[in-house]
Amino acid sequence: MFNETLIEPATMEDLPALADLLFDLFSLESDFTPDRTKQLRGLRLILETPSRGRIFVLRRHGEILGMINLLFTISTAEGGAVIILEDLVIHRDHRGQGYGSRLLEHAIRYAKDKGFLRITLLTDRSDDVAIAFYRKHGFYASGMIPMRLLLDGSPSSSGLLFSSPLTESS
Repeated sequence: MFNETLIEPATMEDLPALADLLFDLFSLESDFTPDRTKQLRGLRLILETPSRGRIFVLRRHGEILGMINLLFTISTAEGGAVIILEDLVIHRDHRGQGYGSRLLEHAIRYAKDKGFLRITLLTDRSDDVAIAFYRKHGFYASGMIPMRLLLDGSPSSSGLLFSSPLTESS
């Protein structure tokens, strides 16, 4: 089965299939709402400017089975280039067959080969399967608390409470 599959960079022609995968992913994630127009715009921005990141797809006989989206930035803590793993998704009909591991292992090899110093990702707190998957591949929980500010005027919908209060100093 793996012999028939290959991992390669996504192309502009892949955009509709990638947007479909993201629609499924964002339908499952509590923090996001699927919006095909936004997903297509974001994917296009990455593909048009390779210095922003890479999108790799797992293909079998021309069909995209999954994707991984890596964004590039600089870490002052690490003193160099790092990756944010933005999305990893396998088509619902092909989950549980090792394809997610193949894509993630490819991304880790790519990061090492290109001299990146760290890969960071976010996953839903309640998704024990995803957390176990990433731990199996060497990822560990950070002591950092992810926070966001939406700049489009949308209200925050999270309402998550933290175990220790966040304080602001004047």
